[in-house]
Amino acid sequence: MQTSIPADRKIDGVAEVTFQSALAPLKGRKQTKLAHADEINVFRRTLLYAGPPNSSRWYDVAAPGETVGARTLIYLRRRDGVGAGEFRKFVNQQLVYALADTAALKELRTQTFLPWSEKLWDTPNVAHDNPHDQRFHASLVLGFSDSAARDAFFTGDAVEGLTNQLAPLASAIHAYDVAAALTFVKNGDILPCYQE
Repeated sequence: MQTSIPADRKIDGVAEVTFQSALAPLKGRKQTKLAHADEINVFRRTLLYAGPPNSSRWYDVAAPGETVGARTLIYLRRRDGVGAGEFRKFVNQQLVYALADTAALKELRTQTFLPWSEKLWDTPNVAHDNPHDQRFHASLVLGFSDSAARDAFFTGDAVEGLTNQLAPLASAIHAYDVAAALTFVKNGDILPCYQE
């Protein structure tokens, strides 16, 4: 299983957008056009992984008042021969509960992706190359109370059991420490500090 992230495929940032409905992207054409035009000013390469409705899930794993002080973003690539439905079912029904049972998490989010298509976000003058053997099929966000708790989780016994569950289905696990997670819209409302 690949765990080392190739230098030329390293991800420097992620924009996560969850729509209220399957038709919501059509209502945001004006904003999408602006993003397309500005992308060359910000990024060298971009990829768009889209998921079907209800493919992005947020699980309540923290007690009231507990905060997230450190996060890890994990991308998963499924093994050749493993079906998309089988992989989604594993992530959403088996892996999620195994992660929650560790009692180490203060945040747990999952996303499963549709097959990747360059045409979904083919902006001009920005690279969109994503070879078949480099594509991802799911992501996880794991939140911890602090960086010491995160480090203890990844060096503890729970990870071995999770890895053993993943090994038959995943060919790559790429994990990133998250430096910052900024929320611009929550429950459909633009947060005051991001309004123009």
